[in-house]
Amino acid sequence: MTLFSMLSAQELLLACGVAFIAGWVKGMVGFAMPMVLISGLSMFLSPDLAIAGLILPTLVTNGVQALRGGVPAAVSSIRQFRVFLVVGLVFLLIGAQLVSAVPASTFLLMIGIPVTVFALIQVLGLRLKLASPSARIEGMIAAVAGFVGGMSGIWGPPTVAYLTALNTPKAVQMRVQGVIYGLGALALLFAHMGSGIFRAETAPFSAALVLPGLAGMWVGLQLQSRIDQALFRKITLFVLLIAGLNLLRRGLMG
Repeated sequence: MTLFSMLSAQELLLACGVAFIAGWVKGMVGFAMPMVLISGLSMFLSPDLAIAGLILPTLVTNGVQALRGGVPAAVSSIRQFRVFLVVGLVFLLIGAQLVSAVPASTFLLMIGIPVTVFALIQVLGLRLKLASPSARIEGMIAAVAGFVGGMSGIWGPPTVAYLTALNTPKAVQMRVQGVIYGLGALALLFAHMGSGIFRAETAPFSAALVLPGLAGMWVGLQLQSRIDQALFRKITLFVLLIAGLNLLRRGLMG
């Protein structure tokens, strides 16, 4: 089966455009690539193909982000957030196996709800605050992030909320997000090789989105210090909010 037997040339071009925008957003704010990808791709592709498409570009871009500070810094982040990584991995593997058993409408709702809630929380300026790290809270948030991540490829919202609640320094948060999302993307790859979503027929589509994603990320990184990031982030969140609401509409109304 060839790539063009699964989607048209126009759909592939649109998908590359979505990947570029997703990479651009990630380069600017350090997260949201899976949310932009799944929200954008799900508008014209089936949910399972959208998930397959986001796997490789998410894996590669997060690897680049995680290693920007060097290998020792990345290893340090793994040790610091080992509870999150282990618990998240277990629940990601569980969630990934349930994808094929969930109706399309329910699946769209499971994607749309976390995107919408996260965007609303951020747009309204609400922030959770934790005085110090808590293994129990970290494990609970990791379980939610992992399960939703396995189902939809999106584990960013709970992760960002937790890191923000700890008032994690920007440079550290960027690196930690890269490490968590990168390892999560690697786990997602193996999980969906098992679920059948990522297979020989869908892998070329995912691979085709890597270069547009990297190109977008490069542009985002170049612009990061030149543009008012706070304003850009607000615009990004409003776009995500609209995309999330559209997913909810599709899940509720078909």
